[in-house]
Amino acid sequence: MSNLHRSEETNSFIGQDSKFEGKFAIKGSIRIDGKFEGEVLAVDKVIIGPKGKVKTNIIASSVVVEGILIGNIEAKNRVLLLPTSKILGDIKTPELIIQNGTILEGRCTISHDSEQDAKDLIFSLYEQD
Repeated sequence: MSNLHRSEETNSFIGQDSKFEGKFAIKGSIRIDGKFEGEVLAVDKVIIGPKGKVKTNIIASSVVVEGILIGNIEAKNRVLLLPTSKILGDIKTPELIIQNGTILEGRCTISHDSEQDAKDLIFSLYEQD
């Protein structure tokens, strides 16, 4: 699966022996097999490879995690957590796929309606006759 993501979908890459610190905003996708630390990572698609170590908040359309992530994820479409992933942070997305073996500590919010807080939406629907 990793080679498929690398060759077909990635236009930016942080290699296994590389380290990047700072703020990263790109158009397109990024694969991280090295180390990334920063304020925020804003891209279309993020793939954190099995050797990748990321410490930042991620804002993206979709996120695939195979490595380590310390930070929150806000994805417009989907988050996929593969068996080798280890995440410490909250996740907000309309679709969350967690494969067996994942380690996750954080809160998950699954909501298609980004205009309204999920808690408020659920209470309002409950109160309707």
